[in-house]
Amino acid sequence: MGFCRELGIKPTHQRTEIYRELMSTENHPNAETIYGNVRKRIPAISLDTVYRTLRLFEQKGIISRVSAAGESMRFDGNTKHHHHFICVECGKVRDFYSDNFNNLVAPAEVTELGNIGSVHVEVRGICNDCQNKNRHNPKK
Repeated sequence: MGFCRELGIKPTHQRTEIYRELMSTENHPNAETIYGNVRKRIPAISLDTVYRTLRLFEQKGIISRVSAAGESMRFDGNTKHHHHFICVECGKVRDFYSDNFNNLVAPAEVTELGNIGSVHVEVRGICNDCQNKNRHNPKK
């Protein structure tokens, strides 16, 4: 609960469990998945509480949103600067680190719009698992 105090928000059991759930996975879960898992430990928690807590955590900068192909908004507890590979077939979101992407210089068309705080790259494609599955089960 120390993270709540550091951020100036009231520490609650629900917030701690939601945070713990998000930090325990690299799968970038959506709010419904987080709710389902936390509800096993706190049966009285509501989906609304999960949504409000995730929104608060995002505002405080300890999590970020990830939009996966055609799915509901997902959340990322990894606050280290990183990028995402999103599979357009299965929706899997994978973190990756790249100095090449970190050092991208925004073109004038972007800098004319305002000050750039950071650059986040989202690469979309077909993951190796889906490619292998497609090779072994070609569509007829």
